[in-house]
Amino acid sequence: MDRITPLFTATATASGGRNGHTQSSDGVVKTELSVPKAMGGPGKPGTATPEHLFAAGYAACFGGAIDFVAKQQKKDASKARVTAAVSIGPRDGGGFGISVKMHVEDKSLSQADLAALVKEAHEKICPYSHATRGNVDVQFEVVGA
Repeated sequence: MDRITPLFTATATASGGRNGHTQSSDGVVKTELSVPKAMGGPGKPGTATPEHLFAAGYAACFGGAIDFVAKQQKKDASKARVTAAVSIGPRDGGGFGISVKMHVEDKSLSQADLAALVKEAHEKICPYSHATRGNVDVQFEVVGA
């Protein structure tokens, strides 16, 4: 396991599990949680799931990683739009697991350039990609010009 030198730490607390509430210590993130109907829960309107939160975080982080790589290569990926679809379901080995389908689109870059940026961001930069590697099936769809 790689050690890090922390530059920033986000802290959040959840109570009530998937049918509860979660909030960051600074109050920036706060949401009510509910198990979706597809998983046998009440699926309360206006509530989130841990998968919503993970998808939002991964998409934002990955977009930042693409931008970081692009700037290093003197390219502009500021128009890149990243959508993360996070699914949850039973694992073959028991328990539950997640999978991710990442859609990256930037028509201001060629398909080849965007694909290369995505590959480098995923393999070398994004901490979410590092955390999921070998544990979570992450698939990419890249759409450039």
